Amino acid sequence: MKIAISGKGGVGKTTLSSGLARLWAEEGRRVVAIDADPDANLAIALGADAATEAACVPLSHWDDLIEERTGARPGAGGMFRLNPEVADVVEMCGTDIGGVTLLKMGTVERGGAGCMCAEGTFLKAFLQHLLVQRGDVAILDMEAGIEHLGRGTAEGVDVFVVVVEPGSRSVHTAAAVHALARDIGVRDVVAVANKVRDASDAEYLREALGDIPLLGVLPESDGVRRADREGASPYEADPAFSEALRGIAHALEERIGEK
Repeated sequence: MKIAISGKGGVGKTTLSSGLARLWAEEGRRVVAIDADPDANLAIALGADAATEAACVPLSHWDDLIEERTGARPGAGGMFRLNPEVADVVEMCGTDIGGVTLLKMGTVERGGAGCMCAEGTFLKAFLQHLLVQRGDVAILDMEAGIEHLGRGTAEGVDVFVVVVEPGSRSVHTAAAVHALARDIGVRDVVAVANKVRDASDAEYLREALGDIPLLGVLPESDGVRRADREGASPYEADPAFSEALRGIAHALEERIGEK
């Protein structure tokens, strides 16, 4: 299964990403979780302590490895290989957290580098390999935009999940992400609702989302909110939340199995 998760800031996409990753890892699946949000905090949501989180170096900062594989030093410009070897990157650069292998993508931060640079090419090659060639469960925790996905990698995504909360701004972001995902060839876009207080919240979202299917609903949870304040993993912070998470996981399995 290859799943990309996006949504407006603060809706809980990292909560969903980490929950699904931990759940499937506990079931014995090989799970690779990718933190593709520049405001990276997936490690903490998975349950990492501060030292482990600090040790997760973004792939875009592995300068020596990027130079070795592309033939060019990041930020130096010049010619470089467009098809770097990346088959061993998960094993070399990943960090195990609760049975989940985590990698941070990072961003191209050097002024004037743009996307056509050694590190940008390395990141895109890695994502394409992960989504198209590896057999792991892959979960991408993304920001509202989808700049890490291009036409070469979108074909490897089974389902693009947009996390929404009961509110018009969240739904507006979902519609924009839906359109962008379809533009690059992602064929299946669904929504998951978070912070839902009652049946009226869920009904509002079903109507407001239009042709974006609502795959599942996560309840408003004091336990999850408390875990977030304490810098702890929200996984199993609340029995009702965990049960709803399992329902969403099974719905995703069934949806992907139908393809």
